Amino acid sequence: AASQVLSTASVPRRSRRRKSVAIAYESGQGDGAEQGTEPQRPRWEPRDWRQQLERIREMRRSRDAPVDEMGVQKCFDSSAPPQVMRYQVLLSLMLSSQTKDQVTSAAMLRLRQRGLTVDSVLQMDDGTLGQLIYPVGFWRNKVKYIKQTTAILKQKYGGDIPRTVEELVQLPGVGPKMAHLAMTIAWDRVSGIAVDTHVHRITNRLKWVKKETRSPEETRAALEDWLPRELWRDLNWLLVGFGQQTCLPVNPRCDQCLIQDTCPAAKR
Repeated sequence: AASQVLSTASVPRRSRRRKSVAIAYESGQGDGAEQGTEPQRPRWEPRDWRQQLERIREMRRSRDAPVDEMGVQKCFDSSAPPQVMRYQVLLSLMLSSQTKDQVTSAAMLRLRQRGLTVDSVLQMDDGTLGQLIYPVGFWRNKVKYIKQTTAILKQKYGGDIPRTVEELVQLPGVGPKMAHLAMTIAWDRVSGIAVDTHVHRITNRLKWVKKETRSPEETRAALEDWLPRELWRDLNWLLVGFGQQTCLPVNPRCDQCLIQDTCPAAKR
């Protein structure tokens, strides 16, 4: 995905349905303690996490999970102009919520066959858009969000997508996970860990959080507190594929898992 400098656009008015989301991803960290200050305590980290991560990488080496073959990074037209590519990335993320990768991929293909741009979507009536994205989860709501967000992009961003997480999460139908993935895929910038239901479930099972978290946003903050930043980019695709193939929501395949010996939730 290309990253080009755009002029700063005004921040859109916040949607009534959404409170502002606290985004803690650029907290400055000094290179060392100042003279005379109390030394920092060792940062908490979960037991065996490095070994577990390497074994998950090994299990994901074949890259044959649905997310690898039909995930958002495969849904946009790589030959389109950069601005169009970024719009398609954002749209595929909006469609992917509560939807299997196979269904999102098929919907994006139908949209792209009609010429998927900001202008084409604005010119499309709601009924046609609904037919093209059905049966993605909550498709009626997504028709409304896509139209509203696309209009904002046209009016305030010249048809491009915002370049910050803070602006992205103010768009109708765009949450923190989508925003962080959009930053990584569309702008090639790691702004935070993208936590979906798979990442939320698996990191709680592995006890990669100090205490059990109740939402993906809680999980994101807990993980970013200790996980080295250079690992943030890969964590989503690693754990999503692992969750699709092995660490299933119900009846996980612990007998096939390479970390069953150290996993606190393993059924041995």
